[in-house]
Amino acid sequence: MTKPTTTMDAPPALGLPLDEPMPSAGCGVCAALVRQRTDAQAAGDYSKVSDVNVELRSHQAADR
Repeated sequence: MTKPTTTMDAPPALGLPLDEPMPSAGCGVCAALVRQRTDAQAAGDYSKVSDVNVELRSHQAADR
């Protein structure tokens, strides 16, 4: 019979959180996403804020 391992893995190394993405000037999609983010922040729904930030970054990357 083998002895079970009782030690834990090392903790993950996490970086600093990313800054909120800024909307592109004159882009209606960016403006709508920023409104959604603002509403989510006002409601205290920070999971939604994070989701909208990811969507905004993806949208801006697709425009490049």
